[in-house]
Amino acid sequence: MTVYGDLDVSVIDELPPGRKPIRTVHRTDAQRLGVFGFMREQIAQGRQVYVVYPLIEESSQLDYKDLMDGYESLTRHFKPPDYRLSIVHGRMKAEDKDAEMRRFAEGTTQIMVATTVIEVGVNVPNATIMVIERAETFGLAQLHQLRGRVGRGDAASTCLLVYQSPLSEGGRRRLE
Repeated sequence: MTVYGDLDVSVIDELPPGRKPIRTVHRTDAQRLGVFGFMREQIAQGRQVYVVYPLIEESSQLDYKDLMDGYESLTRHFKPPDYRLSIVHGRMKAEDKDAEMRRFAEGTTQIMVATTVIEVGVNVPNATIMVIERAETFGLAQLHQLRGRVGRGDAASTCLLVYQSPLSEGGRRRLE
């Protein structure tokens, strides 16, 4: 396309009007209780949280945290009725996914536990925290897209990249 002059290039060098920069922090698995504490503080202020996992279920080949175990763990730390959680992943029927996303967008649930199905087309201005589990396993484009799900309102937002130590050189570079 470059040879024939059929390629347009756009440069986005600023945030949309009214958006604040997103603070990105790195946390190890060992710092998980601190992450949970931060989530509680934000929920107490009326904010919402995304928690993203790389897999839906445990894999025999990959030693990654999975959504189903993560959801169970989160429900133990964020017990109903004080906290309400939604779950969304790619194996769900479209109408079930839409219903869960609607509940989160309306503020009925405070924590959205998901896979990368939320990386595009989700706009919940009240969601100010993005927790990405095993962040070192995601590609740079995925991390960027997921991080872009927060910071859509007028409140300060944070993206927490939770990783398993020790990091590989490639994983460290992606998180940086």
